[in-house]
Amino acid sequence: MARATSIVRYAPAAHCSAHVHELGEEIIVLEGEFADEHGVYPAGTYLKNPPASSHSPYTQSGCVLFVKLRHMQPDDLQQVVVDTRTAEWRPGLVQGLSVLPLAEFKGEHTALVRWQPGALLQAHKHWGGEEIYVLDGIFEDEHGRYPAGTWLRNPHMSQHAPFSREGCTIYVKVGHLPA
Repeated sequence: MARATSIVRYAPAAHCSAHVHELGEEIIVLEGEFADEHGVYPAGTYLKNPPASSHSPYTQSGCVLFVKLRHMQPDDLQQVVVDTRTAEWRPGLVQGLSVLPLAEFKGEHTALVRWQPGALLQAHKHWGGEEIYVLDGIFEDEHGRYPAGTWLRNPHMSQHAPFSREGCTIYVKVGHLPA
């Protein structure tokens, strides 16, 4: 089975039968409230379910999720739940950036990054690739403008010089795409 990244919409009162995620999954609850037998997760929650984990997801009110499947290393066994609405953000690499680390494992890093209007980074390469999902605002680089709801996958050793004129918040994962 191939890696998959998708937006999943659950109707109110929807449920799925128990299933195993052989190579793990990551979820960001974008809207509504997502649940399983391990907990209830409102909008703004990040979940990392490790390889071989299982659950029976459902929702009472309906929800929209950003989901990444089948991309974790088999020995990455840490489960993570972060309420991004209350977690502590850290200063970023440059002025105008704030970072909320979500997960890391053997060179793979997942975080949310807030860009203040006018923030920019120098051109840089991504060893192991990079995936970005724009949560709000407009993220930009020399290749284009990416409004909220845009997903980008940049391959191993890709290079760009990102910035944001208006400001934005992005989900970013680096180091997980094959070299």
